[in-house]
Amino acid sequence: MTERPALRAEGVGKRFRSRAARDVLALKDVTLAVREGEFLALLGPSGCGKTTLLRILAGLESPSSGRVAIGDTPVDGPSERVGFMFQSAVLLPWRPVLANVLLPVEVRRLPEAGWRDRALQLLATTGLAEFADAYPRELSGGMRQRVAICRALLMDPEILLMDEPFGALDAMTRDVMNEELYQIWRRSRKTIVFVTHDISEAVRLATRVAVMSPRPGRVDRFVETGFTSDDAYADRLGSVRYLEQVRELRGLFLAGHRAAS
Repeated sequence: MTERPALRAEGVGKRFRSRAARDVLALKDVTLAVREGEFLALLGPSGCGKTTLLRILAGLESPSSGRVAIGDTPVDGPSERVGFMFQSAVLLPWRPVLANVLLPVEVRRLPEAGWRDRALQLLATTGLAEFADAYPRELSGGMRQRVAICRALLMDPEILLMDEPFGALDAMTRDVMNEELYQIWRRSRKTIVFVTHDISEAVRLATRVAVMSPRPGRVDRFVETGFTSDDAYADRLGSVRYLEQVRELRGLFLAGHRAAS
């Protein structure tokens, strides 16, 4: 990991019109710099604008104010340098696993032959090699999320943005997926921004946590977890530092809740 920012947001705000024709301020003056090779968790309560911010970082939505840049390049739409993973796997049910992973190639109208081997390699890495010809309905929830990760990594993006990708999984499957994602990050050294409202998940995965306020969302503070990609996943979970960081972040949110009530 370097100190050079891979992704920056400067003074980002987002205002939209609700169904009741009211102006809603979702984000206000969000400024953050995501370091190259960093695993940053965006942590905050439901409704604080985490998903909206992530979509703006990805170029899927435009900010009402402020700017976003990948390196020195302004973000004005989706970029091939960024992979995005939604809350659900969003697999096409009529396409087998391999065809779902290869979907970005088809969208970009590239020759499939040049990407098929990489797709198969990613499936093998995530333990899905034997399911390349299976359909989404034949897979468990965790397996479908692995397919979605393979699809997001297919074009080898510099940055991976993930919007609570494991939130709908049961606790045991979620822990397995956390460890698999952590191992992918350790091997690839990609820059990852991971949205969650689970304090424990943020600490066990991230090198740094951006703590967001209730709506209108803004980054209240950054907390360094003290972990790096050199730390084994099991060592993180068994460390005193992990427990201390969870306790610190839980205290921050409880104090904020008491102040707001």
